[in-house]
Amino acid sequence: MATIYVAGRLWQDAENRLHLAEEFERRNSKVKSAISVDDTLKLLSCREQKKKLAMVEMDLAAARQAGFVSKHSPEKGDDHSKKKLLAVIGIITTFGRKKNRDAIRKAWMPTGAGLKKLEDEKGIVVRFVIGRSANRGDSLDREIDSENRQTNDFIVLDGQVEATEEAPKKTKLFFINAVENWNAEFYVKVNDDVFVNIDALGATLSTHLDKPRVYIGCMKSGEVFSEQNHKWYEPDWWKFGDGKSYFRHASGEVYAISQALAQFISINRSILRTYAHDDVSTGSWFIGLDAKFIDEGKFCCSSWSTGISLSLSLSLSHTY
Repeated sequence: MATIYVAGRLWQDAENRLHLAEEFERRNSKVKSAISVDDTLKLLSCREQKKKLAMVEMDLAAARQAGFVSKHSPEKGDDHSKKKLLAVIGIITTFGRKKNRDAIRKAWMPTGAGLKKLEDEKGIVVRFVIGRSANRGDSLDREIDSENRQTNDFIVLDGQVEATEEAPKKTKLFFINAVENWNAEFYVKVNDDVFVNIDALGATLSTHLDKPRVYIGCMKSGEVFSEQNHKWYEPDWWKFGDGKSYFRHASGEVYAISQALAQFISINRSILRTYAHDDVSTGSWFIGLDAKFIDEGKFCCSSWSTGISLSLSLSLSHTY
């Protein structure tokens, strides 16, 4: 009886060990299949192809800007693809700034049929750029929608919340929206307190048509503020070294980028980070690229004075 009992227990233990071994093998094979070498290689290959695609897109944009035209004609009815524009100008505005917008409409931005005429004759598109209220559909949104129905001169970024701290993301989304909707040589960001002489701006941009990747503006640097209570506080101040100085970038009042750089922003939108200020953020995206930084004096403010409109060399003015 003892022999039979011991034999039975050994047989039962053997069965248990076999079951556990099979279960371990089954689970282990699942883990291996999830992170197998083949899958890892496929993933790496996919990432590499994505990088190559991004580079091809940039080269294609640069080739178009250099004058090479695709053999494939644009689809009928695609108004934005019929003719390459010189520039798309985005005037960054926000809620409560209607007086500024009306002043710009009276001073230098055409209205009504004049917008289409400017596009057809000079190849320049001008639009106000604004996001949406945090309380979607409230009176702020309705006021903008009402104004836009009357003027039809807005780019409304539906996916962007309108807030001061969101300005860098808003600027990025403007470039993405503009390059995806208009085929232009340049994309220009302007603040809504800047008055522009469109002919002078167009002439300045035209002198840089031979450069495939160009970033034009009043180039500057500046102090990085690490104090949280400071107006220009930079949360990522520690990234700028012991000297606490920003890298060279175009001043945020007005600057322009070529199509290839706008394409780069669009392609890499998900991985391009933003800093506290939109001009610093834009400059950071081009630091590691083979891009030409143009320090254009005509984009610079020669002086600042409270309550005075200042005429600049590009016929720009700021009102404070």
